This record gives sequence, structure tokens and C-alpha cells, in this order.
Amino acid sequence: ADSMVMARFCARVRKQADLPAVSIKDVYAHPTLRGLAAAVAESAPAVAEPAVGTAAPEAPARTVRRATGVEYVLCGVMQVLIFLAYSCVSTLVFIRGFVWILDGGTLLHDYLRAVVFGTATTVGLCVFPILAKWVLIGRWKPQQIPIWSLAYVRFWLVKTLIRSNPLVLLTGGRSHTSSSSPLHVLYLKALGAKIGRGVAIYSRNVPVCTDLLTIGDGTVIRKDSFFNCYRAHDGVIETGPVTLGAHVFVGEATVLDIGTAMGDEAQLGHASALHAGQSVPAGEHWHGSPAQPATVDYRGVEEVDLGTARRFVYGLTQVLSSLVVTVPLGVGALAFLTIAFPWIAALLEPGEAAYTQWGFYQDVLVTSTVIFFGFLLVGLLVQVTVPRVLNLFIEPDRVYPLYGFHYSVHRGIARLTNSRFLAFFFGDSSYIVHYLRALGYDLSAVLQTGSNFGSLITHETPFMAKVGRGTMIACGLSLMNAEFSSSSFKLARTEIGAHNFLGNHVVYPSQGRTGENCLLATKLQVPVDGEVRHDVGLLGSPAFEIPRTVARDARIGQVTPEEVQRRLTAKNRHNLVSMALYLLVRWFYAVLITVLTASTLELYSLYGASVVALFNAVLLVVGVTYWVLVERSVAWMTALRPDGVSIYDRAFWRHERFWKVPATRYVQVFNGTPFKNIVSRGLGVRVGKRVFDDGCAIIEKTFATIGDDCTLNVRTLLQSHSQEDGGFKSDRITIGSRCTLGVGAYVHYGTTIGDDAILAADTFLMKGEQVPPGEHWAGNPAVERPPFPALLATSTPAPIPRPRDAAPTERPSLSVEELMTLFREDGTPGPSSAVPLPRRSGRHRATQRHLAGSR
Repeated sequence: ADSMVMARFCARVRKQADLPAVSIKDVYAHPTLRGLAAAVAESAPAVAEPAVGTAAPEAPARTVRRATGVEYVLCGVMQVLIFLAYSCVSTLVFIRGFVWILDGGTLLHDYLRAVVFGTATTVGLCVFPILAKWVLIGRWKPQQIPIWSLAYVRFWLVKTLIRSNPLVLLTGGRSHTSSSSPLHVLYLKALGAKIGRGVAIYSRNVPVCTDLLTIGDGTVIRKDSFFNCYRAHDGVIETGPVTLGAHVFVGEATVLDIGTAMGDEAQLGHASALHAGQSVPAGEHWHGSPAQPATVDYRGVEEVDLGTARRFVYGLTQVLSSLVVTVPLGVGALAFLTIAFPWIAALLEPGEAAYTQWGFYQDVLVTSTVIFFGFLLVGLLVQVTVPRVLNLFIEPDRVYPLYGFHYSVHRGIARLTNSRFLAFFFGDSSYIVHYLRALGYDLSAVLQTGSNFGSLITHETPFMAKVGRGTMIACGLSLMNAEFSSSSFKLARTEIGAHNFLGNHVVYPSQGRTGENCLLATKLQVPVDGEVRHDVGLLGSPAFEIPRTVARDARIGQVTPEEVQRRLTAKNRHNLVSMALYLLVRWFYAVLITVLTASTLELYSLYGASVVALFNAVLLVVGVTYWVLVERSVAWMTALRPDGVSIYDRAFWRHERFWKVPATRYVQVFNGTPFKNIVSRGLGVRVGKRVFDDGCAIIEKTFATIGDDCTLNVRTLLQSHSQEDGGFKSDRITIGSRCTLGVGAYVHYGTTIGDDAILAADTFLMKGEQVPPGEHWAGNPAVERPPFPALLATSTPAPIPRPRDAAPTERPSLSVEELMTLFREDGTPGPSSAVPLPRRSGRHRATQRHLAGSR
């Protein structure tokens, strides 16, 4: 049986009122019906029967705030007005500053004016969000803010300003690599965070409610971790504390929900999560989602002595290099364009409107083409040459202190070799192999399949990465081939064995204990202890073993070697067309932006500053409209086939084209606003009323349905497809009304979530699962479980409450015949009359009707 059949089996078991719940993990652990029946009977918690004549106590009612239509519209109007005011001021300041710089007369005067203007604007943009936070909010405190209310508008404004601060870009906050800077810590302190000495934060996700963040001395937080100190839940924004003691280690790709704590010397492993109410006692090591005790030491490099002077000098160097070099060069590049292309300088001179003449558009076409393809070729050349030279200055497995020459060299290598643009350009094709090999990957024994790597792969250094022969990687791989502490780092070789398959969003550490012929499932926590795994599959966080493959997946991807060679040639031709379309739509977008920018400069010279004040707003509307049209034009290429197709089927190639050609990141501009729903509907998502989307990503928009008043948190992902070895499958996702999806929740294809259901933070809802209405699911993979009790504000973190602590009740094991009646061998429902079952409650009948209607 494959996982889809087992998920449906578990769903049917849960519908039976007299049977205990069965999870995917239970089925994998007990592959026979007799063993499963005995196991779930032994693990069932005792249920106290109410006394005769008394009513059973009812659980406290859960309320979901439902905003009014007036609040929803008014919030959107206020957000538009704020955006227009900010964009008008910023546009006017930029244009007048640019004109003032060009009036310098000489190259030296132009440079000095660029330094003055760049320093003034940078300092202003850095200080303004800090002042806005203290003026509009003051100190954050634990509270609930109704979404779409006036209080929420203040929250949204402060959140947007904090995360768009130039200090975030200055410290590497928007890159895809690990980057710690003393300036980042100072920025959080200025916002009210209580942070001790020697703290290193490598995550680019900036917390918002900083007064509720406490971090002790010497703590390290790895890349892609979330500790926002707020969450969206049941129609409100809930703010709460996140407390980390001294010398704490927080692993990569983790989620710390509100009301969580870690004691001194505690560790949280990679790809793990602390749910609201959880705490890790001092000195203990935990991992998993939700986290549980472990014996693994996740620190990969020892600490070194690092003085305050080194941190100060490094931070000062960052500031001076940005103000004296980076910012003036950026402004100077614009000035250089006026010299290389005289028609740009002519736009600033009063005269006849140039945009009414054909020569204007000819100049725009030539200029944008030269700049676009010139940057592409130069960028590719720099990527394959400069990092190799820098790599000569760093030795593998040698410990270096942070904030020095070697750390700067490593940051340069990581930034130069992690180009999102080029990774998407070459990804999902045979050409990604040659691109990664040129960067420095060890792929000498690669077996070409046409889909060896997806379109998103990140690393710390490409020169310490090796992938074995015959291995395929879906998308979102993060190679942790550098180890970091709060004071040091070292490069560590990371090797993925041969004939593996890695699902989506896998974080692979340098200590990974997997060998050849392994299946590493989506959102897996790769084990770093124990024996090296071979010829098995791994699923979940913490990981447990599953079959390497099943008959259905082998049947879908089964193609003879001769047929592979023939279809691979055809796939390469198809991928070349996709790559050409990828460049074409982005080149045309560059032309469109150049036309708008040049027209704005022309209008400024003719009519003054008032005419060009709305430039940013026009640019945003035009850009969004363009990318929506591009995505809808290729959306029909998606392959909606629940049974799956081979990766050598043309339907899969068209699906790959759908992933590659459109742009997606622009949608995140509308996070937390009603306009995110408008854009999503334009892209094909069936979105209900008053949905709050704080950063959800939907891969196949036309496959998703979201009900009214849902709450979607940051980094929530709806993925309506899956690739396993040579097979590709896709199906729809249906989310009911008033549902909440926590931070980092991951919803796979073929799933249904009932009304009023909740997925906790970092939950992975596997393919085919059906969440009944009103239930709370959590974990990786997801199972039904109640939320943890609220964490009390104590000096010593309390240990995590264990689920199922109660003694098991005495009851006979379920018979094999009872379980056999629920499913036939082919996965279809079994005969309901085979074994008489008690009458179902009204709740279960309503659940069955809802899920049947969703299907």
C-alpha cells in the first residue's frame, strides 16, 4: 500500500466513533493489520465515563473572530493611503536627489554628492522604522489584536517598516545564506529586544514584537528560523514572548511559536519546532515537530575567544563600506547610464515630450536589452570565476573566528554563488547539472535524468558539496556545508549518497547519516546520529523509516533505458523553449519598467514633482497586472492527474514550464492586506471572504480552494504536487472556512481540511489526509493532538507535557476483521455491513458529509 491509500485508511478509521485514532506513523510502524490493531489498543488513553445522571463536562468553546465587511474594506483603504503617502515621498526624494547629484559638474563632485545624499537617505530610512515603532506602539506586550481593525493597521505598518529597514539588507537579511552581523543585534536592541553579549543570529527572518524577545549570552540562531513573537490565530494577531537562555543553540529551519522558552545550554535541532506552550529545560537537547527530548549534539563547531573590538570593527566596516562604497556606486551607476546613453540625460532637459516619438521607444528597447543581457552574462561569468579565487583563502574543517577576513570571504562566496535568478533559469532541466558543476559541486558521476535538481537549491559553499550518481532532488534543498557558532565557523563537506531521492524543502546537514538508495521525504529532519541508513525511506521530524518505494510509484516512473534516452532528448528541447520563455518575459518586463521610469523623468522635467509622485503606485499596479497575465497564460499547462505521470511525459514538462516562467515573489508585497486575496483570485485561487494571508505561498493556484475567514500565517505552503523518483502526481487542496494554518505549515496535495480546523506551527499535512472540522492537528507528519498548555512566566522553563500520559485503559484488541471492513485491497471503502458498528454521533455524520462533498 502506498501512503495515499494509508492516509485514506486512517481517515476512515477516525470516522468510526468507537475506534481509536490511527496515524500514518502507526501504520508504517505496524505494517500488518493484526499488529496495528494490537498497537492502537495498547496506546489508547483511558476515558473516564461520566456518572449516571450527570452530563459530561464540555470543552471550552473556541471562538473565531469574524471581521465585518466595513472593517475589511476600511483596513484596505487605510493601507492604500499609507502606501501612496510613503511612495510619493520616497519618489520625490529620490528624483530630486538624483538631479542634484548630476548637477555636480565634475566626477569628484558627483561622487561627494552621492556620498552625502546616500548617507542622508540611508540613515533616515534606518532610523524612521525604529522611531515609528516607539511612537505608534511603544512597548509590545502579550495581547490580541483583531485582524482588519484599526489596531491591526498600526501593527501592519510597524511590521512592514521593521522588515523593510535597510539595516536588514545591510546585514544580509534578504539573502539565502547564513549571515550574522553585530548590526543585526544592535537593530533588534534598538527595537526593544533584550539580547545578551556574544549573540549570533543567522536567520534573515526579522522578529516583529521585539520587546517580547529575550536572548541570553552566547546564543546562536541558525538560518531560516522563525521567532516572530506573534502569530495569526482564529482571526486575531496574538503576541507572546520567546525566551532563550544563555548559550542556547537553535537549529536551521526551525519555528519558535509564541509562549516558548529554552533554558541555558539547551539545544533545538534542525527542522524542528516549539509549539505555543512548550519549553526546553536547561541543558537538554530536543528535536522534532513538536519538539521532544533527544540525545543528539547539534553544535558542529567549538567556540573561540572573540573580543568586543572585533565585533565593533566589523560592524563599523559594514557601515562605512555601505555609505562610502555601495550606496555611491549604486547612485553612480545611474549617473553612468546618463553618460553611456545620452538620451536618458536628455529626458531631464525641458522640451518636447519624448515619449510621443518612436525614437524614444527604440532607445528604451536597445538600452534595456543591453542592460538585461549584459548583467546576465557578466553575472554568470562572475559566479564561475570570482568564488573560485576567494575559495583559495579558506581551508576545509579549519575553525575561523567570526567577523574577520575569512568570514568576509566566506560571505562573499555564499552570496555570489546563490543566485535565485540563475537557479530558476537552469533548474528543472538537464542544464542545472552543468551550472552546479561550474559553481564547484562535485557531480562527476552524475546520471542525467533531465530532472536531477529542482529550481531552488541553496548552499553555504559549492566547493564542499557532493551528490552521488543517480540521485534526484525535487526542489528547495538547503545544503548546510558550513557549521556556525556564536563566535566561529568552519566549512564541512556535505555528501548526499547515490541513487537517492530528496523531496521538497529538505535541510541536509554536513553530519547527515544517510547513504545510498534512500528516500528523503518532503520536509524531513535528516538524522545526524546512529547508523548510516541505506535502502530505506525516511519521513517526518524526528525521522522514522518507511519503505524506499512502493509499487504504484515504481509503475508510474517505469521507463526502459532506451526510451529514457529518446525522451530525454525531447525533454531537453522542451526545456530550452521554457528557458527562452523565462528570459523573454523578464526581458519584456525590464523594457516595460524602463519605459515607465523614462516617462517619469520626462514628466518631471515638463511638469514638476507633483506629476511623478505616484510613480511607485503605477509601477506596482502595472507590474502585478503583467505577472498575473503571464501566469494565467501558462496555467493551462499544469498536469492535474491524481494517479500520476512519468517525468518523461509531456504533461510533466508543461508543469515544469508553469513553475519556471512566471514570477512569484511579487505576491508577497501584499502580505497582510485584503489585496493579497484579489491578486490570488486573479491567479486562479478560489479564495473566500475576508481571508487573512500573512505570507502563504500557493504553488498551483488553480488547484487550491480556501474558505471564508481563514487565517494563513507566514511561510505557510500549499503544494498540490509531489515527485518521487521518476513519477509525478498532483491533486487539489481544499481548506474549509474559519481554518487557521500556523507558521511554516505545509499542506500536501489531495488533502481536505474541514471547517474550523487548526494546523499548528510547522505542521506537515501529508498527501491524502482529511482533517475533520474543528480538530487541532500538529506534527510532522500531522496527527490530531490538543494544543500544549499555556507557558507560565516563570524563571525556569517547565518541561514539555507528554501526550497520552494517562495509563491505558483495559480493552480487548481490535480484530483483524473489524479493520478489514474499512478498506478493500484496492483502497476503496469496504462493505459497511460486514461488522455491525454502533450508531455514529451527529458530529461524525456531519464530518462525513463535509468530506464527501469536498471530494
